[in-house]
Amino acid sequence: MKRIFPIMMLAALHAGLSAQEVFSLKQCIETGLERNYSLRIVRNEEQTAANNATPGNAGYLPTLDMNASLGGNSYNYNNRLTNGATEKSTGIHSETANVGLNLNWTLFDGFGMQAEYAGLKELQRLGELNTRIAIEDFIANIAGEYYNLVRQIIRLKNLRYAVSLSRERLRIVEERYLIGSASRMNMNQAQVDFNADSSRLFTQFETLHASRIRLNELMALDEINRRIRIRDSVIDVNTLLDEKMLWNNTLTNNATLLAAERNRTLSELDYRKARSRNYPYVRLNAGYGYTADWMGTGATDLQRRLGFNCGLTVGFSLFDGMNRRREQRNARLKINNSELRRQELELSLKADHSNLWMAYRNNIELWEFEKENLGVAQQHYAIALERYRLGDLAGIELREAQNNLLEAEERRSIAEYNIKLCEISLLQLSGEILKYVYVEQ
Repeated sequence: MKRIFPIMMLAALHAGLSAQEVFSLKQCIETGLERNYSLRIVRNEEQTAANNATPGNAGYLPTLDMNASLGGNSYNYNNRLTNGATEKSTGIHSETANVGLNLNWTLFDGFGMQAEYAGLKELQRLGELNTRIAIEDFIANIAGEYYNLVRQIIRLKNLRYAVSLSRERLRIVEERYLIGSASRMNMNQAQVDFNADSSRLFTQFETLHASRIRLNELMALDEINRRIRIRDSVIDVNTLLDEKMLWNNTLTNNATLLAAERNRTLSELDYRKARSRNYPYVRLNAGYGYTADWMGTGATDLQRRLGFNCGLTVGFSLFDGMNRRREQRNARLKINNSELRRQELELSLKADHSNLWMAYRNNIELWEFEKENLGVAQQHYAIALERYRLGDLAGIELREAQNNLLEAEERRSIAEYNIKLCEISLLQLSGEILKYVYVEQ
C-alpha cells in the first residue's frame, strides 16, 4: 500500500489532462502577440511617435488665432490751458471692443523646420524598430519557455519511468524477502529508493506547473491557471544553421543595430537644427479684425474700424553669448558618440554571435554523444535488471545502473534544449526570429 499511494496521488493530479486546450508554438506566439500587455504598450508608443511626425509639429504650417476683448475706463478730466484757464470734466466713460483673427507663419528659419520634420520621421521609424525589437524579444522568450515546458514534460516522463523501475525493483525484493532469499535491509533500501524517486516526481510537477504558468503569463491569458497542453512532445533540433549567413544577416537585419543607425541620423539632424541659427529668419504676420471705441468726450461718440493688416519680419541673431558655437560643437560630439556606440554594438553582437555559435556546435556534438551514451545505458540497465532478477546482482549495483540511465536521458534532454536556445538566440541576432510566426514548427 505504501508504494501505491504516491502513484494514486500522481494520477489524481493529472486527472484533467484530457480537458486541456492544445497549443502549438505558432499558436502561443500569435496569442501572445495579440494579448501581451508589454507589446500593447510598445505599440501605443509607436503610434504616439507616428502621430507626432506631422508638418505642423515641425513648424511648417502657420498658426491662426481668434481673440476678442472688451474693456473700458472711467476718469475725471482736469486740463490747465496756457492762458491760465482750466477745463474740468467728471464721470467720463469710454469703452473699446475688439474681435479679430491673427495669423503667424515662419516662412524660413535657416532650414530648421526641414531638419525638425526629418527628425520626427526618424523618431517614427525608430518607434517601429523599437516595436520590432520588443516583438523579437517576446518571440524569443515565449519560444524559450515553450521548449522549456517541452523539456520539463520529457523530464516528467523520465522521472515516471524511474518510479516504475524502482517499483519493479521493490516488487522483486519483496518477493525474495517473503521466501527468505533477501534481507530486511535490502527491502528497506529498495523502499527508500522508490520513495526518493517518487519525491523527485512530485517536485517535478511543481516545476512543470511553474513553466506552464509562465507561458500563460507571456500569452496574457485571462485565466492564468488554465491547464493548457502543448502540441510538441519532443524538441525539434535544427543542426543545419549556417554561421556565415547568420552573421551577414545580423549586419543587415539586426533591429538593435538598425536602431543605432537611426540614432546616429537623429544626431546629424540635431546638428542641422543647431546650424539653422546661423541663418536669418523670415516671419509673416497678418490679421483681420473689427474694433469699436465709444468715446466719453470730444466730438466723436463712436469710432469703428474693420480691416486687414499684414507684416513681414526679417531677423538675424548677431550675438547670443557664443551659445550657437557651443551647441554646434556639442552636436558634432553627439554624432561622434552615436557612431562609436554603433561600432561598440556591432562588436558586442559579433562577440555574442561567436559565443552562441560555439555553444550551438558544442551542444550538437554533445547531443550526438549523449544519444549514443543513452543507448549504451539502456542496454546496461537491461542486462543489470535481468541479472538482478536472477539474483546475480546486488541492489546497489542495479540502482547505480538505473541512475546512469536516468542521468543519460537527462543530459540528452538538456543538450537538446540548449541547442534550441542557441538556435533561438542566433535567429534573434540575425533578425530571423519572426520565422517562428510564419512557419509551423
